[in-house]
Amino acid sequence: MKTYTFKDTLHGCYLAYITQAIVNNLAPLLFVIFQRQFEISLASLSLLIVFNFGPQLITDCLAVKFVDRIGYRTSMVLAHALAFLGLLMLGVLPHVLPNAFLGLLIAAVIYGVGGGLIEVLVSPIVDSLPGEAKDSAMALLHSFYCWGQVSVVAISTLLIWGIGENWWFILPVVWSLLPLSNLWRCIKMPLMPPIPEERKMSLKELIRNRQFILILVLMLCAGASELTMSQWSSLFAEEGLGVPKVLGDLLGPCLFAILMGAGRTIFGVYGAHINTKHAILATSALCVLCYLTASLSTIPLLSLFACALTGLGISLMWPGVFALAARALPRGGTALFGMMALFGDLGCLSGPWLAGNVSNLIQKTNAFQDLSLFAGLSDSQIGLKCGLLLGLIFPLVMLLGVRKLRTSTEEVSDT
Repeated sequence: MKTYTFKDTLHGCYLAYITQAIVNNLAPLLFVIFQRQFEISLASLSLLIVFNFGPQLITDCLAVKFVDRIGYRTSMVLAHALAFLGLLMLGVLPHVLPNAFLGLLIAAVIYGVGGGLIEVLVSPIVDSLPGEAKDSAMALLHSFYCWGQVSVVAISTLLIWGIGENWWFILPVVWSLLPLSNLWRCIKMPLMPPIPEERKMSLKELIRNRQFILILVLMLCAGASELTMSQWSSLFAEEGLGVPKVLGDLLGPCLFAILMGAGRTIFGVYGAHINTKHAILATSALCVLCYLTASLSTIPLLSLFACALTGLGISLMWPGVFALAARALPRGGTALFGMMALFGDLGCLSGPWLAGNVSNLIQKTNAFQDLSLFAGLSDSQIGLKCGLLLGLIFPLVMLLGVRKLRTSTEEVSDT
């Protein structure tokens, strides 16, 4: 019988993040097929995103309380079981229920809860494992979400091309095998003992700590900096820059994900020799520059390249803040990581929403309509550029906030 080690635990967490990438990115790839086969409107399809991320936000909140009570192992097994069942139902329920859309919504809720649990659990588990290079390990862990995203897009697209759209339901069934196989690893893998209850900081203690509030703001900015660009870059490339869709998707969101994964992987390998705070400051400055270039440049390919390069700029934000927070508040426990996941997800929702609404408002404002005529741009182009320019605020706050964050336990003991 195989003896499981902490290396298996680390690999299990890597696969867990790939599972979350499947949960978040598979259904949107099938939206056009859902629209054709089940006659589902675009407005209804957008609810699938809400029914995925909504349960993740709720799970982030609830996990702060119940994960410590039922334990990390039980929670990891539950997360993978829900991800497996949700993905399996995504392929099965639309064909067996009278209302296909209802089947899609049920599946989204179930795998959404699983994805939310994974996000809360894997970072503190990896942070607890023996080893010195904690910051590098955190960056490498989060890189697997990026590689999972790239793999889901590439493999799913090729499979649909090979087997035909009518057989789309095979995809979620096949992808569900990953969380199912990792579930067994979660049952067997060793875990470090949790922080004793009497040593943990309570949520009230955390909220009274000024560094904790700053950490939450940084997590919101990390999520918003990432999703504002990744969610809008495809539409921005096509309508804002006039770039053909295939070229825009390859050089925009796809290259964005590759560069984000590359940044995290490089830091994961060499991060032990690099100051984490300095690295975040450097990449945040690059992110600010990319947002400026993408929104203000008059050269379409330069703007598109800036969109993609933003992936490298935001690569260390999310895992870097997790790593710095673990050092700043070592007794934070599940409450710390759960609240950080919650605010990161809030940023993922609020950033793209804010950019989209500002873009829409700009397009309807007479003064900006006159500006678009003067600049030789359409209302849509000027609106998208302004919406993206507003996204600059998030990496800028990250740049300023990280400078204020103190990571020495002695330094942050005051509240």
